[in-house]
Amino acid sequence: MTFRNLIIAVLAGSIFANIHCSAGEKPATGGPIDRHALVSRHNVVNTGIDSLESLTVGNGNFAFTADVSGLQSFPDYYENGVSLGTESNWGWHSFPNAGDYTLQDAARTFAACDGREVPYAPQHKEGRAGEATNWLRSNPHRLHLGLIGLVFTKSDGTEAGIQDLKNIRQELDLWTGKLESRYEVEGQPVRVELYCHQNQDVIAVRVESPLIEAGRLKVRFRFPYGKDCHVCPGYDWDHPEKHETLLSQPFDYSAMIQRTLDSTHYLVGIKWSEGVLNRTKDHVFEFVPGSDQKELELSVLFNAKQINFEFPVFEETQKNNEQQWPAFWQSGGAVDFSACTDPRAFELERRVILSEYLTKVQCSGNLPPQETGLTFNSWYGKFHLEMHWWHGVHFPLWGRPDLLENSLKWYPGIMENARKTAEWQGYEGVRWPKMTDPQGRESPSSVGVFLAWQQPHPIYFAELMYRQNPDETTLELYKDVVFETANFMASYACKGKDGKYHLAAPLIPAQEIFPAEQTQDPPFELVYWHYALRTAQEWRKRLGLEPDAGWQEVIDNLTPLAVRDGLYLPDANCPDAYVNDDFRRDHPVVTGAYGMLPATSMVDPAIMANTFNEIMRKWNWQTTWGWDYPMLAMTAARLGQPEKALDALFMDVQKNTYLKNGHNYQDQRLRIYLPGNGGLLTAVAMMAAGWDNGPDRPNPGFPDDGTWNVRWEGLRRMP
Repeated sequence: MTFRNLIIAVLAGSIFANIHCSAGEKPATGGPIDRHALVSRHNVVNTGIDSLESLTVGNGNFAFTADVSGLQSFPDYYENGVSLGTESNWGWHSFPNAGDYTLQDAARTFAACDGREVPYAPQHKEGRAGEATNWLRSNPHRLHLGLIGLVFTKSDGTEAGIQDLKNIRQELDLWTGKLESRYEVEGQPVRVELYCHQNQDVIAVRVESPLIEAGRLKVRFRFPYGKDCHVCPGYDWDHPEKHETLLSQPFDYSAMIQRTLDSTHYLVGIKWSEGVLNRTKDHVFEFVPGSDQKELELSVLFNAKQINFEFPVFEETQKNNEQQWPAFWQSGGAVDFSACTDPRAFELERRVILSEYLTKVQCSGNLPPQETGLTFNSWYGKFHLEMHWWHGVHFPLWGRPDLLENSLKWYPGIMENARKTAEWQGYEGVRWPKMTDPQGRESPSSVGVFLAWQQPHPIYFAELMYRQNPDETTLELYKDVVFETANFMASYACKGKDGKYHLAAPLIPAQEIFPAEQTQDPPFELVYWHYALRTAQEWRKRLGLEPDAGWQEVIDNLTPLAVRDGLYLPDANCPDAYVNDDFRRDHPVVTGAYGMLPATSMVDPAIMANTFNEIMRKWNWQTTWGWDYPMLAMTAARLGQPEKALDALFMDVQKNTYLKNGHNYQDQRLRIYLPGNGGLLTAVAMMAAGWDNGPDRPNPGFPDDGTWNVRWEGLRRMP
């Protein structure tokens, strides 16, 4: 089935509940939304075998992705689909740094607009610089903590394969976090229930089957070495000699596994009801249930430091989920599309609900997420700070600011590294990295090190938190991040001979096709600079401080956005941006200056409308990415073109595909892409609840034609 046909099939099978809906700043008339019904009608049900349909349970800092068996029994089959990960925010591994490589080994200088030679660390292919590039980019890499799968023995003594699973029905119950898998192996029923504890990195599983009593069902644990691949599941089975796995059994019905991979150490605790755990070969163990059992229960704890064997068993983990997942769904915002008559509405609701689940599981932890979350590695498992906006802005807009605050608190912890980067390059304040690790260390890149649009993000985040809690506590908590970010931004802007401040080379804009040594004044970055510096000044005012004169100098004298033929140029040095089709590709982020960001005096809405319409008329959409469509929708909404906002959200492009499990598919390499999910939630919240100084009507981002009777509650207005 093609991706287009997949969506058509979902739409054709849509059945809407008969619920009246309206919209407003407060809960809609007619009583609260039936959130259980809203969420549960989008439970994911698999009845066949598809490598793109694996399902994840998790808690934001830890996640476990299971195949159709209910555990990780057939990883090879899923390896090039949505692969079977066991990943955490604490689990990282580095190969030994035999060459003692540092960022200086990859550094070279670039001419800045003020005549200075500024060091950056681009990618190199040869010599020591090439070796340093490879090591620094791939280390540390996020570690696959281990596979846990079922082993079925067929009647002829051979091991069952995935095709031996018949009469499959697997359901992810979104309301309770339960993944239940039912199927048959040689006519014998198997039922698997799986949960992930919401406060500890524990999975708990219960398996029921006559195969247990027959001695034909076991649980296999496999522990890999770390893998330095750009995009992959994150495991290496080819080097068993490079790591160590020790087993001890301190108590009955329990075991502790100690893992050592170079300088990385972590522990795995296992508890069971009845049975025995045996080592079968290096790094592989099998749990054999008791011979008189009809069911088995296992709880597995992954921990970086120590194992306390008081960790919860199955029933405790089940109760934990049955309390905390309903609490999540009943908190914050909800949007109900069931009274909408546009045939696309049910699919939009499905995408929204599954994106809420996925971003809670994958993106709500104490680190900014990687683009593939905690499912498999992309860019070696590192995270991209420019993507943090797309991963996290929706949380406060949906009334769940704490889920953004978890990762926002990471920024103060890396300020010293960020300050060293700024000092190294001759700037003030702190320069936030792009492709980074938990310690905030930059990775060499021919693109990433020249990006700048991640710099204002912490100010935007802090302002969202202040809008939630406008008090001195919030100001004190984030003021250092806000002020030091603003110090860098003001010093980074370059005063030209025209007396204006410019954002100039070496710089690559968010539309990454423009060369670092030629880029001049990209409009999105200019407007973001203006917004963030003005916001930082407002923070000083709230704290009773005088305005910063240096910041104000830049605010007052930022160069105007470049315009040609009534269109905003994506790069002031590219006057033929809309004449030469080679420039109509990648992110159309010029529109973000009026979609992602609040209106400022720098943007003329009429010129932006011309630019938006020209981009929608002609663009190489195959080169865009999952967050581009929500961005275009937000721009259309602010421009008063809600029909085009919906057209953008449903653009018929491969990278705007949402799989059965809710993941935003990009291409064969990047099968999931969480910035798309987060962007969708941001756009929908904005289109429903509105934005500062926006139209005073319900659902201002949706067409007011009677087909989009959207009912919502608990959302927050966007800046």
